[in-house]
Amino acid sequence: MPSRKVVERAEEAGREGKSPSTQAGEFVREEIHHIREGKHGARSTKQAIAIGLSKARRAGVQLPAPPASERTREAAARDLAAGRNPRRKVSRKRSRAVSAALKRESHSAASTTALIRQAQSSARMRAGGRSAEARTRSNRRG
Repeated sequence: MPSRKVVERAEEAGREGKSPSTQAGEFVREEIHHIREGKHGARSTKQAIAIGLSKARRAGVQLPAPPASERTREAAARDLAAGRNPRRKVSRKRSRAVSAALKRESHSAASTTALIRQAQSSARMRAGGRSAEARTRSNRRG
């Protein structure tokens, strides 16, 4: 469950007209902090980001499903539906099982180097859609 402050900051961003991905960034940031604090872990930085995005959708951020596998799109649709409907009580057994499983995971997914590596690889993926001029300029920088 995201903290009240995070939800308020995301709602504030929504009122300011910021994009859903900007609103969801608050949830991802909170997730990274949780992993660093040792509240739980994640196998990879991608998983940590995915958990944050899922929490954002469940909190009501209108974040569309990614162009990914069928299973991922279905999970995103489920999270969006959960965000629209009133809260139902979460099964205690399932909640405890998920927490225990995440606690067994690594905490290195939220390290500075892991986050940098993730940011650079996603930037490289995005570079494919940019103009040749923009690509050569970014290549000159490093």
